[in-house]
Amino acid sequence: PLLDVFGRGGALKSSWYGDCLPSRDFPMLIDLYLQGRLDLDGFVTETIGLDQVEEAFGKMHRGEVLRSVVVL
Repeated sequence: PLLDVFGRGGALKSSWYGDCLPSRDFPMLIDLYLQGRLDLDGFVTETIGLDQVEEAFGKMHRGEVLRSVVVL
């Protein structure tokens, strides 16, 4: 209930990339990935073609995959 959230001092705040500043943080994250210090590949369950997108949404809904990446 919203009363529980706001009654205890909670707040509703929109976010775009969380607290990330893309111009600052994306280059840093790319560097970490290229150095092998950030395992982004571990977040990709499968790569799919554009014709497999509907099937991929079903897999995500059922909890069968973490992330599907569309390769064009």
